[in-house]
Amino acid sequence: MALVPVVGWSWQAVPVTAPLALLDAASLYFRSFHALPESLTAPDGTPVNAVRGFADTVARILVDRRPGRLVACLDADWRPQFRVDLLPSYKAHRVAAPENGTDSAGDPGTAEEVPDTLTPQVPIILELLEAVGLATAEAEGFEADDVIGTLTAREGTDPVEVITGDRDLFQLVRTEPTPASVIYVGRGWAKAEVLGPAEIAEKYGVPQELAGPGYADMSVLRGDPSDGLPGVAGIGEKTAAKLITQFGSLDALVKAAADGSAELPAKARTRILEAADYLLVAPRVVGVVRDAAVRMSGDDRVPRTAADPDRVAELAQRWNLGRSAERLLAALPG
Repeated sequence: MALVPVVGWSWQAVPVTAPLALLDAASLYFRSFHALPESLTAPDGTPVNAVRGFADTVARILVDRRPGRLVACLDADWRPQFRVDLLPSYKAHRVAAPENGTDSAGDPGTAEEVPDTLTPQVPIILELLEAVGLATAEAEGFEADDVIGTLTAREGTDPVEVITGDRDLFQLVRTEPTPASVIYVGRGWAKAEVLGPAEIAEKYGVPQELAGPGYADMSVLRGDPSDGLPGVAGIGEKTAAKLITQFGSLDALVKAAADGSAELPAKARTRILEAADYLLVAPRVVGVVRDAAVRMSGDDRVPRTAADPDRVAELAQRWNLGRSAERLLAALPG
């Protein structure tokens, strides 16, 4: 055992085995973009608030969590076609409407609506990660969630820590074959929550032994307007958690409704039957993929020192990254 700092709490004992940190990169740089002022700019006037905030967050992760391996997971497709085919409303409200009615590929409305001043910062973030020697990963046709889900499913050696501001990834918590937890940064790193199966069970009222799958099933019932998931009318979070706990799974709940089970209140049974078409496809929309063809940029081990310190210095000067680049370098274990 060793003593390491836990975000927002005092020092505590954790296993010596260093975790694999999986970063939901877009979630983190979006939050950095909105947390820091756009007055942070490069000499040419390009805003670099997202770059600085993201670099600072990664530095805090390296210092506070001490991962032995780290992967920044990327969206190759923020709105995968297979999810849209199943549920056309999926993220539909986030689609940008191109001026000519189509996107650069000639398709109507497939580009995500992203702030104009954030888009130019993403390549800078990727350049900085490469120069430092931190790995990135993506999978063609899939979201970062699916990359994280696949890398978590593959991991049989080290504990997994998923760092995100997206509650959808709560479905990945587990105890075996290695522990997997989510470090939820929805309120910033200083107020980050470390959530494993026990914490998810306590917070949402789902069974601890099935906390990950139970959370996913609850999400389907509850719905999520931010992702275009309508949910089942009249069933909120507490009722959804209660039903999943009572019946054990969404499949069992739907079967009970179809069988006219007396254990299911008549009103809930009616609403579930009315939402049958949605409930048939939603689990495949909400559930993260565990077997995507993930492409890694390189070795996921955290380097002791920067892979290319001269390039880091050049990027820091060109983009006015100031102390953020210095903190990131200082956070490396060497």
